[in-house]
Amino acid sequence: MTNSEENSVGPVRNSTEPELACRNESISNGVGLVQTEILRVVEPDKPLELKCGKKLTQVDVAYETYGKLNAAGDNAVLICHALSGNAHVAGKNRPDDKKYGWWDVMVGPGKGIDTNKYFVICSNFLGGCSGTTGPGSINPESGKPYGLDFPIITIADMVKVQKLLLDKLNVKQLLAVIGGSIGGMQTLRWSIDYPDFVKAAVPIATTTHLGAQSIAFDAVGRNAILADPDFAAGQYTPEKSPKTGLAIARTIGHITYLSEEAMREKFGRQLRNAKKYSYDFDSEFAVETYLDYQGQSFVERFDANSYLYITKAADYFDLKRNNDSLEKIFANTKCKFLVVSFASDWLFTPKQSEEIVNALSAADKNVSYCNIDSPSGHDAFLLEYKKLGVAVGGFLDATYYQITNPNKYIFKNFQCQHTKKTIHHATRARIDYELIESLIKPNSKVLDVGCGNGELLARLVDDKNITAKGIEINQELVTHCIRCGIATIHRDIERGLEQYANNSFDYAILSQTLQTVKEPQKVLAELLRVAKKVIVSFPNFANWKCRTQLFFGGNAPVTKQLPFSWDNSPNIHCLSLKDFEGFCKKLNVKIEKRIPLINNRLSPVKFAPNLFAEQVIYVTSKE
Repeated sequence: MTNSEENSVGPVRNSTEPELACRNESISNGVGLVQTEILRVVEPDKPLELKCGKKLTQVDVAYETYGKLNAAGDNAVLICHALSGNAHVAGKNRPDDKKYGWWDVMVGPGKGIDTNKYFVICSNFLGGCSGTTGPGSINPESGKPYGLDFPIITIADMVKVQKLLLDKLNVKQLLAVIGGSIGGMQTLRWSIDYPDFVKAAVPIATTTHLGAQSIAFDAVGRNAILADPDFAAGQYTPEKSPKTGLAIARTIGHITYLSEEAMREKFGRQLRNAKKYSYDFDSEFAVETYLDYQGQSFVERFDANSYLYITKAADYFDLKRNNDSLEKIFANTKCKFLVVSFASDWLFTPKQSEEIVNALSAADKNVSYCNIDSPSGHDAFLLEYKKLGVAVGGFLDATYYQITNPNKYIFKNFQCQHTKKTIHHATRARIDYELIESLIKPNSKVLDVGCGNGELLARLVDDKNITAKGIEINQELVTHCIRCGIATIHRDIERGLEQYANNSFDYAILSQTLQTVKEPQKVLAELLRVAKKVIVSFPNFANWKCRTQLFFGGNAPVTKQLPFSWDNSPNIHCLSLKDFEGFCKKLNVKIEKRIPLINNRLSPVKFAPNLFAEQVIYVTSKE
């Protein structure tokens, strides 16, 4: 639940007049030099009421801004940091800084979160140790550092303080809130607590609640700090602080941020500085010395009390604490969502992200989801900036475009680079667009399963004003759809659609996909459950060209409609019109319409369509 990169906040200065554009100088395609500001957001005459029932009479917030707030005030993006992060998300505080901000790879001109387009704000959250009021701050009542007298805080309290900061900065709305790990928890809280303030939310590598294992890791880390003899009941000094306990807590946490694959590839059983075992208890394996380094460097920049309070806030985070369903909890949200997970993250797993996606889908919210393939574990949200930047940047651009151009659709003005194989697949799969579009009534709710690059849904939105949702298994095509503004979920249809209630859609489209799934009976039955009508299209393997190649050549047919050799074909079932109609009869599925096609046209042949049709479109429904 933290950032693995070391960073320091640099110099700060008090500010009574917030500035809506950061001071910067050009540094290598970055935001340049940035000043961390500190702004008081809570005064004694109006104290901050916390979830625990206590109050804070004085709260200062450290923050940085990048880019400029436009005249309409609709381009503001808030970034929420993780456990060990701070306000310094990008650029440098001083010319001689050795490192840039903790997410500099994502934030800056032309980057995933483009500061040429968006006004970006990042603040150190409540309880932190980088300028915002926390346990290391001076208690105005005693004149001494709070220590353990600081009240217990929650993620909701952090978000409340962020809102107070934005009010001071005169930010009237947020285009988006973005955060990873604990930052993702804040992002979810923002969407629920301030539904009218946020247009889009991007929770990354996060969860709706910590499970027992994560709480256990946090507890062990806290116990290491509390057991350190230098902890002094929280009233330690900079000269004598619980460094050993904090370093152990960091190493325990850091193990959870890496995947087994990443640790194996990076370290294996390599010895750091010797060829033979030393036969003592000193650190000698490369992974040991790496963790020692992480622990010691963390001690130099972080406060032990803050670690206690922040991890406790994460432990308390539970959107379902009152036994409400997640669907009910998300019911009042109004923003668009992009949920991102990473395949090798075992701290906050893809399954936990899918729980968020399923609840939002069940609540009929506009949600996209992408599970990024990465070996980097939980830290992937800091390391996979290229893949993540494309998805997040595209989502921001599409959201802003659709807000400011409500009568236009971004697909017509957008191009995306793909591998030739992906382009070929998308093109091959969408030769029946116009006919499928003609079968769908205006203002319908449509689910496109295997939606490819999203072109069919984009056309239906433009021409028929439908409510569009897509499901796609190819990660690159999912990202393309997200960049086009199409709500798309990265999912294998064969896992089912439990997130959708019966008859959630007017139409479900299964175009050029039925022949590629392992269990077509299960897939069709599930689509007929969630949609009133299911439109199915597939290539006809009984076409005379296929028969001729097989009969005379003796090999698997390759045609314009089936442009694959047997060894690289996505098609695992060879079906004909007769096969499908018999299939429907067996399942008691009603065929409302059959449209056989030749050369992408309605078949002029009135007889023997099973012989002459190259592909076919069916409209089906429940009997």
